[in-house]
Parts: sequence; C-alpha cells; structure tokens
Amino acid sequence: MILEHLSLLNYKNFDQKEFHFDSKINCIVGDNGKGKTNILDAIYHLSFCKSYFNPVTAQNIRHGEDYFVINGTYNHDDREEKVVVSFKKNQKKTVKRNNKIYDRLSDHIGLIPAVIISPADRDLITEGSETRRKFLDGVIAQNNKPYLEQLIAYHKIVAQRNALLKYFAKNNTFNSSSLSVYNDQMEKLGQKIHDIRKKFILVFGPILKQHYAAISSGSESVELLYKSDLNDQDFETLLNNNIQKDRIAQYSSVGVHKDDLLFKIDNHPIKKFGSQGQQKSFLIALKLAQFDFIKQQKKITPLLLLDDIFDKLDEQRVAKIIQLVDDDFFGQIFISDTHHERTETAVKAVHQSYQFHHL
Repeated sequence: MILEHLSLLNYKNFDQKEFHFDSKINCIVGDNGKGKTNILDAIYHLSFCKSYFNPVTAQNIRHGEDYFVINGTYNHDDREEKVVVSFKKNQKKTVKRNNKIYDRLSDHIGLIPAVIISPADRDLITEGSETRRKFLDGVIAQNNKPYLEQLIAYHKIVAQRNALLKYFAKNNTFNSSSLSVYNDQMEKLGQKIHDIRKKFILVFGPILKQHYAAISSGSESVELLYKSDLNDQDFETLLNNNIQKDRIAQYSSVGVHKDDLLFKIDNHPIKKFGSQGQQKSFLIALKLAQFDFIKQQKKITPLLLLDDIFDKLDEQRVAKIIQLVDDDFFGQIFISDTHHERTETAVKAVHQSYQFHHL
C-alpha cells in the first residue's frame, strides 16, 4: 500500500496543502510549529478515521474554519484507492472509499495498515490501563474485523449495564433479572475478547522480545504480560462476586474493559525500574513488533510514520531503524525532523529512493 498523493483543507494549521510522495522514504522537514507532525497525523487519520494526537475531531479543524477535508490517493497492487475523511462542525464525520460513504467507520479499519512511532508513545508507559488497552485493541483490530465488532458491541452492553445500575441507585430499587440480561451478554462477548487477547499476547510477546534484543545494548530481558480478571475467574463468578461493589459505584467495575498490559524488564515494572534509554528501547521494540505482526498477519506492509524520531532517539537506536529500512523490512516511510542535513545523512545511508518536503 503506497500513499501517492495527500491533500489537506483546513486541517489543523494548514489552510490548503498538497503533497506527492515517494514510494519509499519521505522526509518532512521544517522548524517547530510548521505542521510536520500534523502531516503524519493526517496520514494516520486516513487509516484509522481519527487523529493519533487529538481524538476530539472538532479540535482538528483549522482555527476560524467550520470543516476539514483530508484526501488520500493510494496505490495498492497497481489498483487505485481513494480515501476522503471530512468533518463539519455539528455533523458526523464522513469517510469515503472510492466515492462510497462508509455506513460504519469501523468497516474502514484495517484497509490501510499503519504504525506510528512518536514521542507521545511514552504515554503507553506512564498513563493508565486505558491507553495500553487501546494499543492492544488497535493492533488486533487491524487484522481481525470480528474482534472489532465484538469490542464495540461489548462496550455498548457495558454502557447499558452502567445506566441500569445508575437507575437502580437513583430510584432506590434493584432487579436482578434485568441485570442478568446484560450480564449474560457481557459474559458471552467478554469471554471471546479475552480469548483473542490471550492468544495475541502469545504470538506478539516473542516478537517484542526479538526486537528489543536487537535494538538495546544491554543484556536485560523484557516481557509483556496480559493482566485480566478473567485469568483467575470465569466471567459469571466475577460479576456475581462484585455485584455489591457495582451497585455502590454505579458502574461495572470488573470485566475485560478493565484489562491491562504489564511491561516488565528483568521481571520488574519498566515504569519504575527501567532507565530512560531502556524505556525508549522498549517502546520502539513495541511499535516494531506491531509493524512486524501486522505485516505477517495481513500480508501487507504497513505505512510507517516516524514522528520527530531523530531528535528524540540516540544514534544507536536510529541506526537500527535505518538498518531495517536498508534490509527492505519496511515499505513506505514518512519521517518528520527539524534538521535537513541530519535527516539526509541518515537516509543517504540506505539504498532506497527518498524525497524531501520542506515546510
């Protein structure tokens, strides 16, 4: 999948801008605040129907305007694919593929696989479990449409169950039969989600270890663990044991919507015991493992978006990524940086075509 042309209209800091891209390496260079990251985010938006950096759609509209449009033209096995993402204030976001509007945005996920490596990825270590669940679900969903549908349906059930718990509290009443309807649906969907996540970790974990070993200078080992209430109890028992807690809290306190990923280095949490360099290596390995996994599963090479990569990483880690590029592991790559010379020196070290876009 190659992005050949990108046009932006009222997207973030751009009023109107067009790009024609090289099929291999594209370097987007300019001073801070010129919109380098916004271009990568627009490309991400075309893949996932949302921004990587700001999920509030209305806040991606250029200041003072009412709408934005992102238009991408791709070459997929010599077949043209056109994707348009547009949004107008007080209306629903629209995504078109070859002039046909999607009824559900979720139907688009997986068509254009992409992986972004950004300084913002540190949130995966520092933030709460929701951030890591989104990463987990995002990787699986690009390869497994039924999983995404099950996940959407599960969250709807949880929202309905929470609304019922709030109704019980507000009206000082309780009906176990009404609650059991939602419990049954949560159990059925939640168990499927848990099983898919568990199988994914078994495959993904070794890929992560392999990439970490390749890019880190130390001899330490890393591990990715799946933390879930369902690892120890079946869903029915879990819900029954926590019904009083749920009634008091007025929301569903247990289930796969509370799952987490544990990042460990030498059997210790990397958040507490990993150095800054080790954490950076782990995050890069995590994203390269994501890239590797998607490539293996879909038989399509994802787009790779490297945001501010040379400014935030030391030479050793950059060299590893450049080596992978030279080995033809990647397909089309987009790199943002503030220094033309630094970027050009790096891309000249590989035997691939490249193009610069100056902002």
